[in-house]
Amino acid sequence: MSALENLFSKWCSLLLRLEIKSTKITENTFSVLAKEYSQTGRYYHNFEHIFHVLETIKTLGNLTNQLTSIELAGWFHDVVYDPKAGDNEEKSAMYATNLMKSLGIDSTTIANVNRLILSTKLHQADINDIDSQILLDADLAILGSPIQQYLTYAKNVRQEYAWISDRDYQNGRRRVLEQFLQRERIYYTDAMFEKLEQSARSNLNTELRTYRINFFI
Repeated sequence: MSALENLFSKWCSLLLRLEIKSTKITENTFSVLAKEYSQTGRYYHNFEHIFHVLETIKTLGNLTNQLTSIELAGWFHDVVYDPKAGDNEEKSAMYATNLMKSLGIDSTTIANVNRLILSTKLHQADINDIDSQILLDADLAILGSPIQQYLTYAKNVRQEYAWISDRDYQNGRRRVLEQFLQRERIYYTDAMFEKLEQSARSNLNTELRTYRINFFI
């Protein structure tokens, strides 16, 4: 099964849990999402990223009784992505709201999904907010991936900011990496902390060293 077929299967399963059984609606909404995530310029924030986010959410599903809402947030959290804009999360939440309303999803779920999507703006979750913690950990799982996969991720993110000069990009990216490294924990959930924290910090430091070297050249 291809990654796209796997994602379609996940979407079908999710809508069935929401008691949406129309094949036409399922196919149409999936096609809409696929079009958004395959727009030109999406080198990292694409359907491949969504697939990995959903896979990670699944591994943490035993920590919550709101798995459906978290999965919906996983699907929608990057549906609007313009690297030149500062309101992608807000627009993604609004996009999610409109699509979920069209599907007849209840207002409580919609509100929860919106809250989860907005939590990805600053990547911070309250200590008792396990649902946001799961989504944020899944979104950042790439940071703890094997080094070659991480370097591909870093390269793809750079391509999404191709209009920015190397010096400006490196300065901005360095600040982002340092902010994560300054945290007591990158990952909120114990499972992700134990599995990926050490490798994530190693990867971030590896990328950070290249920017420091380039800065002085």
